[in-house]
Amino acid sequence: MIVQMEDTTAAKIEKKLNQLRDENGVVTLGRVLTLVVLAQAGHSEVAVEAANYASHEHPCRIIVHVAHSRTDETRLDAQLRLGGDAGASEVILLHGYGKLAEPTETLVSALLLPDAPIVAWWPHDFPQNPSRSSIGCIAHRRITDSARAGEPYESLSQLSQQYRPGDTDLSWTRITNWRIQLAAVLDQVGPVTVREIVLEGSDVTPSIVLLGVWLSSKLDAPATIITDDSRRGLDRVCLVTDDGAVQLHRPGRTVAVLSQPGQPDQQIAMPVRDLNACLAEELRRLDADEVYGEIITSGLATAQITTRTAGQDTEQDAASGTADSPEGAEGTREAGNE
Repeated sequence: MIVQMEDTTAAKIEKKLNQLRDENGVVTLGRVLTLVVLAQAGHSEVAVEAANYASHEHPCRIIVHVAHSRTDETRLDAQLRLGGDAGASEVILLHGYGKLAEPTETLVSALLLPDAPIVAWWPHDFPQNPSRSSIGCIAHRRITDSARAGEPYESLSQLSQQYRPGDTDLSWTRITNWRIQLAAVLDQVGPVTVREIVLEGSDVTPSIVLLGVWLSSKLDAPATIITDDSRRGLDRVCLVTDDGAVQLHRPGRTVAVLSQPGQPDQQIAMPVRDLNACLAEELRRLDADEVYGEIITSGLATAQITTRTAGQDTEQDAASGTADSPEGAEGTREAGNE
């Protein structure tokens, strides 16, 4: 069921939801959280699709604020999606114009589920300080996506400076499978000294930088990111040890090959993670991600990371050299291919 409401208010929307619940019984009340999505005009449907997918695992009320032009006449249009049109949730799309193009606590407060955690998600650009924004202040978790922001590497640096417990970034979530497999490999090989870490992919995306920082911080070894335009996303991580190279290589999009000294190659299921899977993972926890907090703050500032193009010997600092480089501009297109 889809209901359109033009030039309305949050109070009228809540009243309409209660009316539909009484008349049709299409909405249940077993919601575990409120997901507030702060989207941009023209990009909201992708975010709604991901939220709907995640809602099958985490039943919730989804409030999507779509920011339109601030120069338009101030008004609020809404669309209510219930039942089959909203997955396992109820979706409220708020199209804000003029002064209402700015999402605020006042605008959404009447629509929040009582006594339920609040998760705020910025699918693209996000405020200078997410935790101090009007919506971020009331949220238990704050999800950003530096890879899809206008300036990915400036955004990564910004998140590092403004981090507060409860913040997370989907560029970090995209490398969950890589971290799980690499940690399992190191547990399997036992105590070993890693001399160097090499990460290879199509470009220097925020996800590759975060993976390099995590590995460098945990293994106390320098990391080098090698880029090659013929590749697609992150596809190889090599740990150079005294006993030989331990390598995890994903040449396609579903299966990775693990190579270890003295052992036959092993195939591992490791599909590329899409936006739906990443958002669903982040909604599984409402506590702070302490590992991400450590990596985005102290790790990003102190890790030994360099980057170079395949076939070139010139290296540059990943944190300072990629933000304005051609590789940095390309990185946004590869978001989701880690």
